[in-house]
Amino acid sequence: MTTVTLVGTRLAEVGTEFVYHGAADACEGCPYRDQCLNLAAGQKYRVTAVRENASTLDCAVHDSGVTAVEVEPAPVLANVDAQGAYAGSKAALEGPCPHTGCPSHEYCEPAGAEFDVEYQINEVVGEPPHDYCMLDRDLTLVEFAPPVEED
Repeated sequence: MTTVTLVGTRLAEVGTEFVYHGAADACEGCPYRDQCLNLAAGQKYRVTAVRENASTLDCAVHDSGVTAVEVEPAPVLANVDAQGAYAGSKAALEGPCPHTGCPSHEYCEPAGAEFDVEYQINEVVGEPPHDYCMLDRDLTLVEFAPPVEED
């Protein structure tokens, strides 16, 4: 489902993905709060359209201002336990990993997904980018479906 929101002009490009983190302290008293703070905190989104002829509005958070865009929830790539990981099943992240230099770290602790939450798997992508897991985990790279928004 598409939602209209305001994002910083640097993010206002079709295909840009971001994780919405909620209101910042600088948002207090802003006249555009209702148009800007209308997404789910912690959720990953993708810009699907930039509103034509939309004004650039002043913003205390984004130095180049904000503009109107359409966004939709975006899928998250993640490493999960390989056993039982198939399209349509549910899986959770394996847990934190201290090995930040590992090429798989961004998939073991992906932005837009939380530990101790099960996510629907859209697709099994395949082997993770690492040669071996330093925590001896048997992982596969999957695409989590975006959470279903309730009206």
